[in-house]
Amino acid sequence: MLRLGALYRAAAADLATARRRFPHDPAIARLEALVGRARHLVYDARSRRVSLLKFVTRDYWRLIAERPRPLLLAATLLLGAAALGAVWAVHDPGAAIGVVPGQFRKATEPGHPWREMSGGEQAQFTTAIFTNNIKVTLLVFAGGITAGILTALALLFNGLLVGVIGGLMVEAGNGVGFVDLVTAHGVLELSCVVVAAAAGLRLGWAMIDPGHLSRRASLQGEARRTVLIAVGTAPWLVLAGIVEGNRANLANAGLGAVIGVGAGLGALFWGLVLWRGALAVRSEPSTWLADTP
Repeated sequence: MLRLGALYRAAAADLATARRRFPHDPAIARLEALVGRARHLVYDARSRRVSLLKFVTRDYWRLIAERPRPLLLAATLLLGAAALGAVWAVHDPGAAIGVVPGQFRKATEPGHPWREMSGGEQAQFTTAIFTNNIKVTLLVFAGGITAGILTALALLFNGLLVGVIGGLMVEAGNGVGFVDLVTAHGVLELSCVVVAAAAGLRLGWAMIDPGHLSRRASLQGEARRTVLIAVGTAPWLVLAGIVEGNRANLANAGLGAVIGVGAGLGALFWGLVLWRGALAVRSEPSTWLADTP
């Protein structure tokens, strides 16, 4: 639409020039009629309005899938840091515990298995994890304005934190507790973090390499996509919060139920990325937001 608007304004400018230079040319009347009829088609068009149903069922997933490289980079930074954190915690727990905030340390203490924690302590712990992931999601979104540097750092630190907590819990004999803690809601939460981080990295790259557009136009186009991804991701974070709020009921149903819910939510989310997103990208060109990079 921006391209169409630019072409319309160029035609209007040509009309003004023609009126001034060739006032008696019969072609001017034809050009006036064309520009006049085109005005309402350009400025009153509804094509820029995003259908909510279409956005939820297709366009959100298309936004995630259309650029897989930032997605893979975000996942690599998060999971790679988590793996390194887990190895560090197992080999040097005394040093690794230093990066764990106080509210998370209770579950990582030796001789204090997860099953010995009270229901209130477990609820406080899982709520702290969920709140932390919400903050990280917002941070990696906003980190795009720092050319993606803050996004990458937030991914690395959060991945390291999750890995260290997991490694310390396993080392303390709380391995089952860690699975019970993070699986049901954590798979979906971390998926949202990865998607948010990929949007932040894309925004940062639009600043670094605007391509054939001006840096301002490139940033504006990618910022619009980032906002839409943020809006589409929010309901999934709410869903993860609902699951976290019912963690005790899932735990009573057994570890299999916890793993099943977590794996099911993860499969649903990424299945939609592949089905509604990647297939849409391959099968048809994107017409909405086509005026932005």
